[in-house]
Amino acid sequence: MILLGLDPGLQATGWGIIAADGNRLRHVANGTVRSRPADPLADRLVQLYDALAAVIAEHRPASAAVEETFVNTNPQSTLKLGQARGVVMLVAAKAGLPVAEYAARFVKKAIVGVGAADKAQVAAMVARLLPGCGPLAPDAADALAVAITHAHMAGTARTVGAARVTA
Repeated sequence: MILLGLDPGLQATGWGIIAADGNRLRHVANGTVRSRPADPLADRLVQLYDALAAVIAEHRPASAAVEETFVNTNPQSTLKLGQARGVVMLVAAKAGLPVAEYAARFVKKAIVGVGAADKAQVAAMVARLLPGCGPLAPDAADALAVAITHAHMAGTARTVGAARVTA
C-alpha cells in the first residue's frame, strides 16, 4: 500500500511517500513544497495545492496522513499554518484519499520513542527505518515520519479488525 505523509507549512510543506507491505516499509519519494513569500497568501495556497496535487497524481497513494497543527506563540503564524494545513487536507480529500491526522508529539513518540524529540532525532530515525532515503530536508523527514506512523497505526487497526472478525 502506498501512503502519503504530509507536514504542512506555508513556507515549506514536507511530503513523503512510502510503500507498506505488512511490517515492511520502503521509501518511495519525498520532497518539500515551497511557496514564494513575496506572493499574496491566496497565490501561495494555490502553489501548495498544485504541487501536492501533482505528487498525488504521480504516486497514487491509497491514503494520506497529516500532522496536526500545534499552537504557536505567534497567532499570525498559527493562522497561516492552519490555512496551509486546510489546503493540504483539501488536496488529499479532493483526490479521494482518506486522511488521518496525528499530533506531532504522537509522531515523535512513535518514531523516536520520545514525544519531545527534536528534528535531528526524527530525521535520524527515519533514515534508519527507510534505508536509501538519502539526506532529508527537515520538513520531508517529518512528513516521512507521519507516513511511517500512519503505516503502523493502519497495520494495527487491520490486525485488531481481523482479530475481532475471527473471535
